[in-house]
Amino acid sequence: MLRKKVNGTAERAPLATALRDVATGAIDRRSFLKRSGLTVGGLAAVSGLSSGMVRKAEAAEPSSGDTKTLKTVCTHCSVGCTVLAEVQDGVWTGQEPGFDSPFNLGSHCAKGASVREHAHGERRLKYPTKLVNGKWQRISWDEAIAEVGDKLLEIRESSGPDSVYWLGSAKHSNEQAYLMRKFAAFWGTNNVDHQARICHSTTVAGVANTWGYGAMTNSYNDIHNSKAIFVIGGNPAEAHPVSLLHLLKCKEENNAPLIVCDPRFTRTAAHATEYVRFRPGSDVALVWGLLWHIFENGWEDREFIRQRVWGMDEVKNEIKKWTPEETERVTGVPGSQLKRVARTLVNNRPGTVIWCMGGTQHTNGNNNTRAYCILQLALGNMGKAGGGTNIFRGHDNVQGATDLGVLADTLPGYYGLSNGAWKHWARVWDVDFDYLYSRFALSGEKDADGKDKSMINATGIPVSRWFDGVLEAKENIEQPDNVKGMVFWGHAPNSQTRLPDMKKAMEKLDILVVIDPYPTVSAILSDRTDGVYLLPATTQFETYGSVTASNRSLQWRQKIVEPLFESKPDHTIMHMFAEKFGFADEMFKHIEVKDGEPLVEDLTREFNKGMWTIGYTGQSPERLKLHMENQYTFDRTTLRANGGPCDGDFYGLPWPSWGTAEMGHPGTANLYDTSIPVAEGGLCFRARFGVERNGENLLAEGSWPVGSEIEDGYPEFTMAMLIKLGWDKDLTPYERRMIEWVAGLLEARPDDAEVGETSQTGDIPSDYDTKVGGVNWKTDLSGGIQRVAIKHGCAPFGNAKARAVVWTFPDPIPLHREPLYTNRRDLLDKYATYEDKTFWRLPTLYKSIQQNDFSQDFPIILTSGRLVEYEGGGDETRSNPWLAELQQDMFCEINPMDANNVGVRDGEMIWVHGPEGGKVKVKAMITERVGKGVAFMPFHFGGWYQGEDLRSKYPSGADPYVLGESTNTAQTYGYDSVTQMQETKATLCRIERA
Repeated sequence: MLRKKVNGTAERAPLATALRDVATGAIDRRSFLKRSGLTVGGLAAVSGLSSGMVRKAEAAEPSSGDTKTLKTVCTHCSVGCTVLAEVQDGVWTGQEPGFDSPFNLGSHCAKGASVREHAHGERRLKYPTKLVNGKWQRISWDEAIAEVGDKLLEIRESSGPDSVYWLGSAKHSNEQAYLMRKFAAFWGTNNVDHQARICHSTTVAGVANTWGYGAMTNSYNDIHNSKAIFVIGGNPAEAHPVSLLHLLKCKEENNAPLIVCDPRFTRTAAHATEYVRFRPGSDVALVWGLLWHIFENGWEDREFIRQRVWGMDEVKNEIKKWTPEETERVTGVPGSQLKRVARTLVNNRPGTVIWCMGGTQHTNGNNNTRAYCILQLALGNMGKAGGGTNIFRGHDNVQGATDLGVLADTLPGYYGLSNGAWKHWARVWDVDFDYLYSRFALSGEKDADGKDKSMINATGIPVSRWFDGVLEAKENIEQPDNVKGMVFWGHAPNSQTRLPDMKKAMEKLDILVVIDPYPTVSAILSDRTDGVYLLPATTQFETYGSVTASNRSLQWRQKIVEPLFESKPDHTIMHMFAEKFGFADEMFKHIEVKDGEPLVEDLTREFNKGMWTIGYTGQSPERLKLHMENQYTFDRTTLRANGGPCDGDFYGLPWPSWGTAEMGHPGTANLYDTSIPVAEGGLCFRARFGVERNGENLLAEGSWPVGSEIEDGYPEFTMAMLIKLGWDKDLTPYERRMIEWVAGLLEARPDDAEVGETSQTGDIPSDYDTKVGGVNWKTDLSGGIQRVAIKHGCAPFGNAKARAVVWTFPDPIPLHREPLYTNRRDLLDKYATYEDKTFWRLPTLYKSIQQNDFSQDFPIILTSGRLVEYEGGGDETRSNPWLAELQQDMFCEINPMDANNVGVRDGEMIWVHGPEGGKVKVKAMITERVGKGVAFMPFHFGGWYQGEDLRSKYPSGADPYVLGESTNTAQTYGYDSVTQMQETKATLCRIERA
């Protein structure tokens, strides 16, 4: 929504404009400084410049300090762009994009080009503050930790550990995310979550339950190999701008068709070979309509399906219903266009499928993501360079924070919450399982044996519903008491729906704590007058550690500058609270703490010792640092190093990097690629779901990774399997003893320095094979089972078929279901939503909402999305003057016909009303980007609430430059049937002139 400031004349840059106005006397000195961004000391630097910005060049005085260049990674989206920071005398003075980086290749988007401002930003929190009688009062760190700690301990004592919610962050490094999940475990709760819940939780669930891992299968770079690109529910041009370079390279050099399916004509759609506009919330119908043409014409890859897919025949029976006529009735897309798109995908294989939050944020989001996967399985595009599902994650470390277990339903590495999972991590942490168990409350229910159930195994409340944990009646919640203390640790609340309900919950809490470089909307949304604490955390430029890009590659950030103001690194703050709560000695038992700061490398090494499931074990700090130092040696398409000290490795050791770091596995650039040996980065589909179903084989048939000694499908590796194959002889003495210790045969944990001829003294117990046999590739802390399996060419996790039917989900075969707030009442007889149910500790509504017709009063579909200028909730980017200047107003895109029908003109202020009573006052943008009957709003804004400017509620000097209404004030109830993902892409609204 960029607007010209002066008719007919392009506005100059801020400094040039300020100088021009000084010369004409149109501006005073204070305004000049404010508009130019110069400090008082900087005025002298420009005092000799003419208003035309041209003067005779003069030699600069030599600097007295040394300038060094350090490498870090952009803190915005998940592309993982390298930033070269120029630092002089401890001050960050300049930045350049990393030309050696295979990800950004010397490019930056607007956000990446201005990250230096975050480390110097005057709008940051500068010291701890608390709200007292409606005024922000400065306090010391000691006071903050003491007061917050005392209140949280009071809540823990009176209501139980689950009454404090620890909300983590996709902005934490891997090490901080890992420590956050460990911290919650020692506190004694699974009420811990982060932004992934509301962006790609339906991806993780849907994809992992299809072929084993819930992550991007290939990479941005591998798109160079694609013969076709199919984008659905994604807008890389704005959400991941640098990634578009890789798409356009493919489009131009491969003559690859770019197909963009979206309800809105986005900036990405502007580059499309074919644009498909469809009705919001009808993704499954659209994909089934495509597959109808593919199966009807016999265009599927039948041999691939026979060897590597289970359940496709059942899916085909569902797809038969989606004739071109029915597909058009539901989606609005003509059958002729879908047939053309289907033929394009078939004739240009391998093609890649890309999706983002447009596909995930629905009540049936897990159905959408599985449908996308089934499309690729039918085309035979999986496990191939140029193919795969390239899922573009949002925040810079949302992939890593998910992997490290900052989730309400798992421990690090997706181990889950079973006693076995807890015992595994207890071994990694070197603490007694009974100690961890004692930290959790009892649920008040009995198990099958009549014993009291512990909350240690209970899935927590998801972040999408945390406020319902406050507001819901106690008797309706499946935990001992309501949530009473809330800790926002790097989270923007305005990125969540139902803000009026969140506001009520914030006001009902006993305490609200915000730990962040910026105050965020959390500081000002509620009408509280006390009980709010703002604790300043550093940005990621004032600390160091690893971060995982969307393609699963890990990169190591260097510390650019020391912590500014009174801010502290997040892991330091965690240690401070751990000391306050009395579990620091146990929690940091094997982590060096110096001057109150835990050693980051020790945190990396600790999760290396435990995350065998997804291969986060080979990425030692030393290997990651070596990759960053030698970026120039990695191929820009394959990501494999060609010579140099990292020869043969894939850049960033994309997980899984199997075994220990000493084993030297190169990482896995493209998941499930059987054309490469496992030892060199190849893989097959994971045997995660058993070996047969209803008498049918679930293992691969006639397909295996190159070099495998087992030339067929096989289950996941266990010690019993090694013994049966005779491969256990390949284990080292240390590896065998570690397996025996995990199995409970040894009392003392073995030392890797131990050597010996036999595995244990005395006779081998008669039940030896039975006991050690249960140790598998996920729980063996030596890595020996993984190493031996790979030595024989096998994947540690087995070799199975992907499953097109997920029998454990509400809809085993993905079905189209109408959004909760739908204006297509004519479709509900066939495509209604689910019955109401209770899961994730909370009652969740479906049918009881959808059965009410809101469409007469709220006729327009409301959707939301990203802008190129801002990111996430927008607190950081709207506090950046260079970005704030680019987009100064919150707005709503309205189709011209809809605007004319309500008498709204472009640029006028309007009210957008939601059916649950929320409303926002924004500017109207009249545009055909959105179709008739559809409106769009970006979700990066905050600081206004239902027409009220809240700027005065921010701490002095910490208010973002740009404020605006949050679209989520008007967004409504609706949660995915598996993950509790919020539904933000298909609600209803009414638009009126303000």
